Amino acid sequence: MSDLVLRDYQAAAIEALRQGFRDEHYRQVLVSATGSGKSRTMEAMIRAALDKGSRVMFMCERRVLVEQFSQHLDNARIPHGVLMAKHWRYRPYEKVQVVSAQTLERMKEVPETDILFIDEVHACMRESVIKLIDARPKMRVVGATATPFNPVLGKYFTNHTNARTMSQLVEEKHLVPFRVFVATEIDTEGLKTVAGEWKKDDLEKRGQQIVGDVVADYVRITHELYGGPVKTICFSCGIAHGADLVTQFQAVGINAVQISSNDDDEYKAEVLRDFAKADTEIKVVISVAILSRGFDQADVQHVILARPLKKSFSEHVQMVGRGARIHHSKAFCSVQDNSGNWLRFLEDWNQLFFEGVDKLANGKDEKPRKEPSKEQKEAAKCGKCGCVMPPSTDTCPSCGHVRAKRSEVVAVPGEMKELDAGNGGSRAEKQAWWSAFQYMANARGKSPSWCLAMYKQKFNVWPKGLSDTPAPPTMEMTKWEHSRRIAWAKSKKRNAA
Repeated sequence: MSDLVLRDYQAAAIEALRQGFRDEHYRQVLVSATGSGKSRTMEAMIRAALDKGSRVMFMCERRVLVEQFSQHLDNARIPHGVLMAKHWRYRPYEKVQVVSAQTLERMKEVPETDILFIDEVHACMRESVIKLIDARPKMRVVGATATPFNPVLGKYFTNHTNARTMSQLVEEKHLVPFRVFVATEIDTEGLKTVAGEWKKDDLEKRGQQIVGDVVADYVRITHELYGGPVKTICFSCGIAHGADLVTQFQAVGINAVQISSNDDDEYKAEVLRDFAKADTEIKVVISVAILSRGFDQADVQHVILARPLKKSFSEHVQMVGRGARIHHSKAFCSVQDNSGNWLRFLEDWNQLFFEGVDKLANGKDEKPRKEPSKEQKEAAKCGKCGCVMPPSTDTCPSCGHVRAKRSEVVAVPGEMKELDAGNGGSRAEKQAWWSAFQYMANARGKSPSWCLAMYKQKFNVWPKGLSDTPAPPTMEMTKWEHSRRIAWAKSKKRNAA
């Protein structure tokens, strides 16, 4: 077997999970961002279990993901079988078995196993899975996900470990940064909701009304960023919406293909195999949800969000994360938001990006988000190219446009609205702290994301409308920052223990 070299945070995550088992946490969640190498981490654990003679089952949500992970195991030279009766790799005698959640649901008798790995666990907690782990309370279970917000997880898992925050992974160049462009938005006003999300059929009709705008936005953004179309995935409101998008892309000479639940598994696998080629003629692959989990093609440079979400933060993170993987062909991933999701989930995104996950099932998927006002939407983006502006600057990172200074208090007929009002502190005080954080970051070789995280801890909002002018900190500021470092070190020590 070939040696598997792990990154330091992957090795640390494995040790944390082992310690959890020693502490009799039989059900644990590995929390790690899309693109951070969860599959690689679990491969290493599977190899270690196999070396000890343990029986292992790896469960995926869909058949296409079974094939994908089976290939990962082949690349790692780990012998295994696939638990599908007519599958060419049906080898029930192997100690490592890969199975889909659907197959498991149909099985009358599930083979004995010592450790169960559940990929994308937030989406796999079906009744059959719950019955299985309930019936085997001492079976070790590791569920992996970037979004552990499903309320069921808090009921059945007792421990979790964070590999790294997304901001740390970007800083360490294990993930690429995002450039987000607010594009022509699907109108959701007046739509009815079902279980907290917009009614699917009505939403799809609204999406079909701006199909031409989505394609026009794509042509404009990719031309400005890359000089033309690049490898792209697009999330649609439904199959009919996706078909209309395919037609419109083809009309302007861009080869687009849709994969959906109406297609058989072999066709979907064939499309993705073709799309994975460096010289593929397919520029855009469109789906409703098939690509939002487990799809790990690193050279995707552009993501189109044309599927508005009102409640499911997990789905938003999963969709955006499809472009996060590093690849020699890209320095960043561009996100074209025709859904309004980016600003709708912005506060939750920033918290996850900079701070990670504090606990399982923390309610992020349970409450519909309030729609940002028109003023807030306009204030958040560059007036020239539509790029979402970092809260710390008035200079667009994409086109260099410098917007006019905005008052933080926006007049609205009949009322006054304050955007991003913070916890205490005058504007002058906030500027002083922001300048101090920049000074400290420059002195210690920290990234801009460190400044943002420090400011958020201090004022509980993101900096907005402040100038990037580093200035030496006062003694009070130095002491406060030092206290944060001590608190972080203690937290890291507790997690390690």
